[in-house]
Amino acid sequence: MPEAAASLPLSSDPFRPEWHYSAGKNWLNDPNGLIHLNGTYHLFYQHNPSGDAWGNMSWGHSTSADLLHWEEQPVAISCDGNEAIFSGSVVFDPDNTSGFGTPGKPPLVAVYTSAYTDASPLRGRQAQSLAYSLDRGQTWTKYVGNPVLDRTSANFRDPKVFRYDGPAGSYWVMAAVEATDCVVVLYRSANLKDWEYLSSFGPANATGGDWECPDLFPLAVDGDPADTKWVLVVNLNPGGIAGGSGAQYFVGTFDGVHFRSETTVTEGLQPDGSRMPDYAWLDRGRDYYAAVSFNDAPGGRRIMIGWMNNWDYAGKTPTKGWRGAMSLAREVTLTRLPSGGVVLRQAAVGPFDGLDGAPDVRRISLGSRELHPGTVDLLAPDSDAAVGDAVSTAASAAARIDVEIEPGTAARVGLLLRTGGAERTVLAYDTATSRLSLDRRESGAVEFHEDFASVEDVHVPLDAGRLRLQVHLDACSVEVFAQDGLAVLTDLVFPAESSTGMALFAEGHGARVRTLDIRRR
Repeated sequence: MPEAAASLPLSSDPFRPEWHYSAGKNWLNDPNGLIHLNGTYHLFYQHNPSGDAWGNMSWGHSTSADLLHWEEQPVAISCDGNEAIFSGSVVFDPDNTSGFGTPGKPPLVAVYTSAYTDASPLRGRQAQSLAYSLDRGQTWTKYVGNPVLDRTSANFRDPKVFRYDGPAGSYWVMAAVEATDCVVVLYRSANLKDWEYLSSFGPANATGGDWECPDLFPLAVDGDPADTKWVLVVNLNPGGIAGGSGAQYFVGTFDGVHFRSETTVTEGLQPDGSRMPDYAWLDRGRDYYAAVSFNDAPGGRRIMIGWMNNWDYAGKTPTKGWRGAMSLAREVTLTRLPSGGVVLRQAAVGPFDGLDGAPDVRRISLGSRELHPGTVDLLAPDSDAAVGDAVSTAASAAARIDVEIEPGTAARVGLLLRTGGAERTVLAYDTATSRLSLDRRESGAVEFHEDFASVEDVHVPLDAGRLRLQVHLDACSVEVFAQDGLAVLTDLVFPAESSTGMALFAEGHGARVRTLDIRRR
């Protein structure tokens, strides 16, 4: 049996997340090759097997039955003297169109970017290559005919491949990027080896950095298959909405040849990027990047994972022996707003889902009541907010908070998270501006990089006067889903291990808590 990550020496680092995937040791960045096969989710990712800084890019590999409990597998595809293994995707080829399979053993096929080194005759180029597995992703063989798609470009990368079946025919489609041109290029193939150009999309909307890690998939609007749109995700760095790395998306149509956006902002553009808030962003926080979705997720669900980091400071985060973690998995759906616009809604695959009544899960609830000016300590043993067992500050940092607040006439309301001593992360709603902000300037260790201390915010209209929040906390992260996932903020934080307190606060009179529920180990 292959050695699994569980056998690797995990550090006692207090920043090691409990529920967010991180490699047992060393560097991790972009998720790659997300696929579900025979009841198992496969997460491949950019990985340095030899150190905790970026380099020696290879594909790490981990598997899960539930998207929460992950078992690290051996390195899947390793770099060598001629190429680094950059981002890409994995498809299941049940009909053996690639010819890599054998009778009774259809292959998994990885489509990845070969970043050729100076030792290669193709030095300086990025081109698309193949590797295949006949044992459900445990071992991989590079195709001897690599690369299979070469545009003689230095910035052609990150292929996302999927099976298209529609009016135009049935074939494999690749979406990749010419990164510095801010263009997505589409190709098709019958066998994953021979590729024919289809069309290009871009530049459009945010173009302040390299476009990377595209994804293209259909979704029914509000579950109606007669109203299906296509979503094109394009990550970019720098140039994200909160600074540095970011993930934008477009909604439109795809006829098997062309993607046509219905959400491109084409009027009133300003050189200073002042239209940035008008673009569609997967996340308005600082730390959600390279987001891509699983191929073949059960039930037709579209589930995404992003790298929970930012290239501005990714190499400086204060962890020990490991660096980089993934976001929680998120199911994305399309919904139509009252204004007529179609947007993504995101819901976390949460670690406390279905665990009510579990002996190791403690729960705190607060019923409907007025929220007076000041703070309500939610974890104090003598707090009238506590129901059931009090939760000590020695408890796990991981928690889920569901709260519904009526801000009323209060100037600001919100939550103080990961509090302890002078440390706190502030999630606040400003009633005058209708903006929800996540402030990590006093969250703990911030001095490791000049750009880390920050405040992120997003416009969040109230719904019938109410603000609904679901907050997922872990050892080094905060993920906030507002108004049932219409707006999301994700930020890293590095507080002291003892900073596990939390409180409600209000500035001014007139606020009311309708419901509050905390689940925590």
